[in-house]
Amino acid sequence: MDWARQFDAYCERADLTFWSEPINAVTNIAFLIAAAIVWYRLAGLRLPIARALAVMLTCCGVGSFLFHTFATAWASTLDVLPILAFILIYIFAANRHYWNLGLWPAIGVTVLFIPYAAATVPLFNMIPWIAPSAGYAPVPLLILIYAFLLRQRMPQTARGLTVGAGILIMSLTFRTLDDPICSVFPVGTHFMWHILNATMLAWMIDVYKKHMIATGRA
Repeated sequence: MDWARQFDAYCERADLTFWSEPINAVTNIAFLIAAAIVWYRLAGLRLPIARALAVMLTCCGVGSFLFHTFATAWASTLDVLPILAFILIYIFAANRHYWNLGLWPAIGVTVLFIPYAAATVPLFNMIPWIAPSAGYAPVPLLILIYAFLLRQRMPQTARGLTVGAGILIMSLTFRTLDDPICSVFPVGTHFMWHILNATMLAWMIDVYKKHMIATGRA
């Protein structure tokens, strides 16, 4: 693989220079602000998983900034990996503390996300208006599944997860619209993916934090 290969993936980019996506690049500060707020709100709490999620939230901002400036294959990898890490850590946290699974069962169920994504991404890719964001579409669906299954045991947590899924769906909508409306809105809408995604990830950490406090494990 040519890690230095550059490519134009978003509406705002007009060429392959460093600052060709200024809005997409700068709005990644939303991830850093969200991470700082989350870290501050975790003060005094013994929640190592929540802090690990906050670190991944920071890495999401850094990786995305690198991708929207360098626009290379290596930067794209640094953009995607923190998101995947956040997803897997959160699924583990949900399995461990929402479902009260043991360590190894929680890890085992978390690993199942890989075949779940492999099976559902092609299905979402068959839907034209979802296809541009098919790689992320399994995530809000999984959150809604968890929310539905938890609705009676943990209604407050389930409501929080449902809100998080709703924010993510809005975020994915803006991500998907970036190319279709490019001819009439040259800036594109991808920057809203950054803002809403940062909000959603911080919200999901807060849902977890509140659950841990409510169950006396913080």
